[in-house]
Amino acid sequence: MAERRRVERRRTGRVGDLTLPELRRILITTTLSVTVLGLFLWMVREVIIAAILGIVIAFYLRPIYLRIATASGQHAVSAILTIVGVIVPIAALLVYSYVELADVATYVAQNQRDIAARIDAALHRVPFFEGANTSAAVERLVLQASNYGANIPKAAQEVIADFSVAASILLFTAFYILIDGEKIVGYVRGKIPPRYSQLATALENNVRGVLYGAVYSTLVTQTLKSVILLVLFVIFRVPLAPVLVVLSFIIGFFPIVGSWSVYLPVAAWLLVFRDDPAAAATMVLVGGLINTLFISNYLRPKLAADRSKVLNFYWMFVGLVTGVYTFGLAGILLGPILIGLLKAIVDTVTAQASWHILDDDAPVT
Repeated sequence: MAERRRVERRRTGRVGDLTLPELRRILITTTLSVTVLGLFLWMVREVIIAAILGIVIAFYLRPIYLRIATASGQHAVSAILTIVGVIVPIAALLVYSYVELADVATYVAQNQRDIAARIDAALHRVPFFEGANTSAAVERLVLQASNYGANIPKAAQEVIADFSVAASILLFTAFYILIDGEKIVGYVRGKIPPRYSQLATALENNVRGVLYGAVYSTLVTQTLKSVILLVLFVIFRVPLAPVLVVLSFIIGFFPIVGSWSVYLPVAAWLLVFRDDPAAAATMVLVGGLINTLFISNYLRPKLAADRSKVLNFYWMFVGLVTGVYTFGLAGILLGPILIGLLKAIVDTVTAQASWHILDDDAPVT
């Protein structure tokens, strides 16, 4: 009878039916859960985006992993080979870019006066600047740029420490997901009570959809913008074209410091050191109208919305733009995820068969 009364109290869900020990246990459990969860989130706050990226990377690499695992029969080795096959080319490209940028910084440091003189001469050709005394200001700017370039090795060393921790979390997360993805999904689903299954399914579908759409659209549009810039750099014979393209691909994820921070300086270089205003104007027009306005502000959210099948163009645009402004690089994923979660909750709560209905499968003895 006592067990029957406890079950009935649980099914009715009335707070007034709880005994004092039960209420005390709920309060203690809730307090401990909130405290531990808060400490955990604070502990992983610096690497949480790396863990999310590890999950996304594992999701995209899974077909390759399955092929290798089927052929070799070694799951751990297959996961390592899959990850290495992606990481090694990226690492080699970053090292190459670093070496080239270091050479440019050395050149600027050794030719400060000549560079400043050529920039000053170009400024004197601009209307209203013919008689301006800009030599001192130009020399000071060139000196600042040279000092910034000289600090690249030191800045890289400072970044490596933080980057190594995030990279370790990303790689091990991807490895763990590749090896035990099915077990993880089964474990999480097994911990969700049946009464919340409708909400859990909506959350899972929306998160999967917006993640796929955001990652797919970002990679496609960044690649497209980089290819356009590479074509322009080759046509106008811009030195260090591969390095500049890689740099544009990376910083193009940010809406404030986007790919314009690459093609605008290149346009200025064409105008000052090549004395080619037509090439400089072409670089600005193509980069501004196609890369920035069309691809970044329209094509990216359009592709993300179409691929996600969860959010429309407007809400995906809001998620991508405001997410990056609020959370930085992590906002590319977190922005659409938050809106996708909100949509799942609203859709579930307003559905006719709401997840609020209590589970009637509990046995009554």
